[in-house]
Amino acid sequence: MSRLLIPVLAAVMAAAATAGLAIAGRDDDDDRGGAGGSPYAVGVWGDVPYSPEQVTSGVPNLVADMNRQKLAFTVHDGDIKAGGDRCDQPVYDQFEAYLNSLRAPALYTPGDNEWTDCDRPAAGGYDSEERLELIRATFFDRPFSLGQRRLRVEQQEAPYVENLRWRAGRVVYATLHVVGSDNNLGDVAPDPVEFAGRDAATNEWLRETFAAARRVDAAGVFLVIQANPGFDASDPTRAPVRDPRTLLNASGQPDGFTNFMRLLREETIAFAKPVVLVHGDSHYLRIDKPFQDEQGRRLETFTRLETPGNNAQNGNNDVHWVKVLVDPREREVFSFEPQTVPANRVAVPAP
Repeated sequence: MSRLLIPVLAAVMAAAATAGLAIAGRDDDDDRGGAGGSPYAVGVWGDVPYSPEQVTSGVPNLVADMNRQKLAFTVHDGDIKAGGDRCDQPVYDQFEAYLNSLRAPALYTPGDNEWTDCDRPAAGGYDSEERLELIRATFFDRPFSLGQRRLRVEQQEAPYVENLRWRAGRVVYATLHVVGSDNNLGDVAPDPVEFAGRDAATNEWLRETFAAARRVDAAGVFLVIQANPGFDASDPTRAPVRDPRTLLNASGQPDGFTNFMRLLREETIAFAKPVVLVHGDSHYLRIDKPFQDEQGRRLETFTRLETPGNNAQNGNNDVHWVKVLVDPREREVFSFEPQTVPANRVAVPAP
């Protein structure tokens, strides 16, 4: 794919901010997102590193593989360590270094392993909200991505600065802070007060993202969260089970994802154009259409992409990524190419 560089003038940036939508741009005001409907590629990954091998070789191999390709930007969908590992400062420093070693702008949405679950004794018994504030101060202290090229983004007002939004070509992108452990209503120390504030803010960000997409007549919307919220009762080994029509959990009750899922369904139906939701959490590569409406009909415009991630039985633990091809001229807008990092192959080693 040819390199796509588009000047973003200061006046355009100001207009975008006024409209509530940042246009993708570097800190020197260049942009590799497609203009006028031109195609481009995005890299998504997550749920790594979980082991010393992933730290020393798996993730560096993945970063090098991404750096060999022309990407408009990359997004890591959370969980930067194993849930039982300690939440010590070097974990965050190492992950920041990984992001800054990527040539393309590098974005990230937090996972439960690096904050909600840090109160586990094995993880160091930290205060979860203190670890979240560390994440916000480290990765979201300015309206730019990380990476060797910087992408200008719009941030939600404090304290929810980790919710980001930007536009590349005719597609609107957003990260939304939705995490595992039932969105901080589960695990060893549930926090319903923290959940309620963040859930309300995240859902407002979601609503505003679709409003921004309609305002600019976007061809598609691309959303990134960490948690696998579960869409139905088909896969209890990898996701929460829920009624696909009511979106209540297996006990017939709302859970930490119900509000988000109901709003996402409502907005997807109203938008009536392609919507992609990227998540990690259950470490299993899949691209499917699991969302149903209240009558049990499949939402044809919605696609779920789950990124590969740590898989303990597979040697170096599936440290791979997915390339998303974005072409607003195409009816479906988004297409997907799983990228198996040659240096990280185990069962069938690279020749």
